[in-house]
This record gives sequence, structure tokens and C-alpha cells, in this order.
Amino acid sequence: MTDDQGYGDVHAHGNTMIRTPNLDSLREQCVRLTDFHVDPTCSPTRSALMTGRYSTRTGVWHTILGRSLMSPDEHTVAEYLRAAGYRTGMFGKWHLGDNWPLRPRDQGFDEAVRHGGGGVGQGPDWWGNDYFDDTYWCNGKPTKYSGYCTDVWFREALRFIENNKDRPFFCYLATNAPHDPLHVDAKWSQGYVDRGVAPNQAKFYGMIENIDWNMGRLMARLDQLGLTKNTIVIFMTDNGTATGFVDRKRAAAGQWAGFDAGMRGHKGSKYDGGHRVPFFIRWPAGGIGGTSGKGRARDERYLAAHIDVLPTLLDLCGVVPALDGKLPPLDGISLASRLRDPDAALPARTLFVHSQRILQPRKWRQCAVMTERWRLVDGKELYDMVADPRQAHDVAKDHAEVVASLSKAYDAWWASLAPAIARTVRIGLGSDVEPDSVLNAHDWQSIGPGGCPWSQVHVQRGAKLHGQWFVDVAKAGEYEFELRRWVRQLDRPLEATSAKLIVGGRAQRQTVAAGATHAKFRVDLPHGPTTVRGILELAGGGSRGAYYVYVSRVR
Repeated sequence: MTDDQGYGDVHAHGNTMIRTPNLDSLREQCVRLTDFHVDPTCSPTRSALMTGRYSTRTGVWHTILGRSLMSPDEHTVAEYLRAAGYRTGMFGKWHLGDNWPLRPRDQGFDEAVRHGGGGVGQGPDWWGNDYFDDTYWCNGKPTKYSGYCTDVWFREALRFIENNKDRPFFCYLATNAPHDPLHVDAKWSQGYVDRGVAPNQAKFYGMIENIDWNMGRLMARLDQLGLTKNTIVIFMTDNGTATGFVDRKRAAAGQWAGFDAGMRGHKGSKYDGGHRVPFFIRWPAGGIGGTSGKGRARDERYLAAHIDVLPTLLDLCGVVPALDGKLPPLDGISLASRLRDPDAALPARTLFVHSQRILQPRKWRQCAVMTERWRLVDGKELYDMVADPRQAHDVAKDHAEVVASLSKAYDAWWASLAPAIARTVRIGLGSDVEPDSVLNAHDWQSIGPGGCPWSQVHVQRGAKLHGQWFVDVAKAGEYEFELRRWVRQLDRPLEATSAKLIVGGRAQRQTVAAGATHAKFRVDLPHGPTTVRGILELAGGGSRGAYYVYVSRVR
């Protein structure tokens, strides 16, 4: 799964500029779901993919502010498969929590090599990472890697596959590319600049071309290992395009303007361009796609979504979901029968996506109610996708009964989300698994306007923002809190005259000496939920939140 690559960012989908020969070749061997949908942004899609449940149910509806943290009560596809004897590994972007019990290895993965936060260079990531020769977390330990980030993820995934070639394995390879910042070696992007593509879009395309090259290596290695026939391969993306859409000004000037694949909108949009993405699946031995089994490559137009991936994989692998007897109900369905047989019957469906990039979701915000024919957008606009796939003509006034029916379905869906919206997913402190933790401003819930400093750029600029973390104390005892403005590895001054720690409403304050890099507090904490907030009062007046709070269980 790539990050921010849209349906139109594949050559075989009609983009005459981009070069994706390996994806094009894979596509020709696959069943292609041509009406496949995800959420319009990344963390929600990832949580739905992992659980088979609508993202909001899992506690995820944003990419920051503590709303990208997936509830540990969820059961992931990795947990199901590991319980069935599969070796499980994830490589690249997780973006569902960097602390216990939310990390990949807490959620069913035996191995994980990943960056922090929602992207390389964001606040929770290793300081100074820039896509080249970075430090990533390998099974929880910071580890230096050589090479470009995408190359690293594929290299580590191939190592995992080679090490487990003689047993069942599940490999989740989620690149951070082509998400910004748009960093890539010029050998991948310069050719696009030479052909008249705008500089940022050229880098975006270059990042995708590098992914394509790595996909070629992966497919070739599966062939060499004799794994192609009996390995299920899926390629998909996490939302609509971020940088590949049509720039109207460039189009008017006769320049290359991007390619929108005939869809309205892009990343974050409620229109199909924000959430309809590629989905290719191949399993020759299972009769899905080519090239040497009973199946054949073809387009499949059935309405499907990210929530269907988990139940489909479990069905294909013959895995019965059974872990602790308290399994949450799935929203997705198995597509296995239709993938094997285009005439297999599946139910008519109504599906939902929304983009809730706020602290508390609002009804009818940036949403689409979908059937195979209709899209109801924000509860107001109605589009006939058969007659008007670009969603240019609102026909709500002509089909009041359709609007009413889809609105009723949305009302029921929204009501079913209420318990999850009322719940806050918390970061664990003081567990035996992770007795030392780092709270990062990326994950705080903001207090006052301005959100949170989720990027290392925001930290460098010293944004005067405030927030608090919602935590769950695993063990009662004495804890040490270390407030910092910069990460420990930099050990730079706090730039504050005093520091205040507020835990569960109880405050402590201390004066900060000139040049001090941190302020430490000791607090006795009971077991259970509480909140943590750090405040740094500035010499020139005003204050900011402590961007990093290091927490250790002392006894």
C-alpha cells in the first residue's frame, strides 16, 4: 500500500506521463476492483484495512491530535493470521500509534521496521530523518539504515519473505512515498522535469517510479523463490492523489497538468477522487487472476472497500477468526467468491466514507454515502455515477426518494458510531513491555486553537501551542516525568523560565535555570486512566506546551 498515490497515478489507468511498467504488468495479471474505496486520508484507511471495521469504530478519524491512535481492543488481520500459524511482518508506515499498546508488535506483528508518526520527518520520527540513510525502529529499537526509505522498506520486506519462504507468512508493506515531503534522487524525477512536468509533481512521479522499480524487484524475487503461484499479492493505495491531480492553470497554458482519471477531487475530498483507489489482487493457485491457474485477469466493478480486505484474506486463507471469543463485528464482507467467479452473487451494499480531520467528528462532515449507482455527498448533493462519473451534475432535486433512503442509511450508520466517538484511545504508561515512554506533541489533544505541532518543522519554529495526552497507567507506582522542548538526542535548552507538569489535574511547578535542557518531576500515580500536560513558560512572555515528555516508571 502506497501513501497518497491516486487512481490516476498509474500509467495503465490512462496517465500518459508517468512510467509504471511493473505495476502495469502486475495489473494485467490481477483481478482489478474498479469501484474500490478507502477513507480520504491515511490513518483511517490503515485502521479499517487492519480490522475490517469502519475507521471511526476503531478510534481513528484524524491523522494527528490523538485521533490516529487505534484502540488496542481491535483485532487486526495480523493477529488473526498469527494465531493461525502465519509469520507476520510490517514494513514502512504504521501511523496508528507509536506507544504501547498501539505499536505494530502489540497488534499482531512478529517483526516491524517502521518510521514514527505519519511520515518521515514528523514529530515522533527519529530526529533529522530525511528519506535518505535514516534511523528507523526495528522491533522497537532505533536502527540506522542505508539507502532511500522506499528501498529500505522493500529490502526489509524481501528479507522477511526470504526468511519465511517455507512457511505461511503475511507481509504488510506500506510505503510512506509518495507522501510529502517530496524527496527523491533526481535520477527518478529529472526525466519528468525535462518533459515539462512541474517540479513538485515531477518529484511525486519520481517517487512513484521508484516504488514501481521496487515492485519489479519484489515480483521477480517471488518468481525466483517459487512463491508466485501460491502467494496472494495485493496492491492498493491509502487515499486519492495528493499531487497528481489536474492543475487548471497549467492546463490552460498548454502544459502537463496532471491526470485525474476522470474523477472529481483528490486527497481529503468527499468526491470519488479522494477515496476511489486502485486495488489489484493476484493468486494463481487460488483461481484469482493469471497467469498459470484457473483464474483470469479482469476488471470487477462490484462496490467494495478497505473494510473488505480482512474478511476476504481470512476467507481465502481458510482462517476462522477466533482469538478470545470477544470479537467485534466486522463491517466488511468476504469478496472471495466474486474474485474467483465474476458471476458469483454478492449483496447490494451501501458504504460510507468521511474525512473528519477535527478533534470531535461532526455529522454529515465531508462524507459520501455510496451504492453502485449513487453517491450522496454531505447529505445534500446526489450524483448518478453511471451517467455522471465525474460528479459534475447534482441531481438531488430530481431523486428525492434516493436522497431520503441514503440519508436514512447514513443516520443509522452515524448512530452506530456514537460509542466509539465518545471513547478516547489512550497511550499506555509504565507497562513491563514499555516501562519508558515518550509522549509526543503529534498525539496530544489540543487545548485552545492551533492544533498540535505534528512535524519537526513545527518544533523547530517553536509553535506556541498547548495540549494534553490521554494516558492509561498500567501499574501504580512512582513515575518520573521529563519535560523537553527538543528531543533528548539534541539536548538543547528548554528556552523557558519555569516548567509546569499537570497530571490528572494535580500541578507541580519548578523554576528552570538558564540553559537547562529539561525539567524533571516525580509523581505517584494510581493504576488507570489520567491526563498529562506539560507547560513551558517563556522568558519573553507567553508559554508553549512541552513537545516531548519522557515518562519512566521508577518503582
